[in-house]
Formats: sequence, structure tokens, C-alpha cells
Amino acid sequence: MKYVTDTEKSGECIFCSYPSIQDGYENLIVHRGLAAFAILNRYPYTSGHLMIVPFMHVASIEDLLVDTRHEIMEMVNEAIGVLRKVYQPEGFNVGINLGVAAGAGIAEHVHVHIVPRWGGDTNFMSTTGETRVIPEDMGVTFKRISSAWFR
Repeated sequence: MKYVTDTEKSGECIFCSYPSIQDGYENLIVHRGLAAFAILNRYPYTSGHLMIVPFMHVASIEDLLVDTRHEIMEMVNEAIGVLRKVYQPEGFNVGINLGVAAGAGIAEHVHVHIVPRWGGDTNFMSTTGETRVIPEDMGVTFKRISSAWFR
């Protein structure tokens, strides 16, 4: 509700400000690397919806350093392994929306979505009711994924 009613947006990129907060439920960061971090999507499509985000504030993957792109892809791979272990999904959507026209909600800071999927996980609620039903509390999701991340 805070997101919907908050009319005082700071204008600061959340992907730049969240890493300065101690990892936990407040910033939803479940894992940090040298050049990127894994964070839960605060408005997930399914339980376990993660994003891999570079610390570097750029809008597109071609603006990232080569080592950063490599780390991001390795972190995507790790995230899939963690999600398989925790949720046993039947599949995944992995993608990058580059630009507003492509559906990027935060177009100024590139990030990769990893969405676990199960047969029948989209139903009339999302297609006709424009409502998502997430079966797990975000705090529980955070604890499950952060404790299962490969250390």
C-alpha cells in the first residue's frame, strides 16, 4: 500500500539506493557479488521472482563492462539453481526488458528477471481480474531464498 499511496518519490534509482541498506527484508537483497546483486522483485509475478542487477547504473547491457556481464550471467545461473532447490518450478522465464517500450519498469537501470513458472500459474485472476495471487508472504520468500543461496 505504501508504494501505491507514496506521492513523494525521491527520484533516486532504487537499484542504486538499495545496496546501501543492510541486506534484509527492507531491501530484499538475497545475494551480493562483486559487480551485481540478486534481489527479490517487490511486486512479483510468482513466488521467488528474482532480479539480477549490476551495481553500475546503466540502461542497457551493452554499456556494462565485460566482467560485469559475465558475473550477471553466472549469477542468473546460480539463481536458477537456488530457485530449483527451494521451489521445484517446472520452468523459468529469464529476460531483460530494455527500454520502456519493451516493458522495463525501471528502464534507466538494466536488470535481468528470473521468474519461476509452473503449469497453470497464470489463470483468470491475472488475465481477467488484473490481479496477482502470490501464495507466499514476501518475508518467507526472502528467508527461504537468502538462506539457500550458494555461499
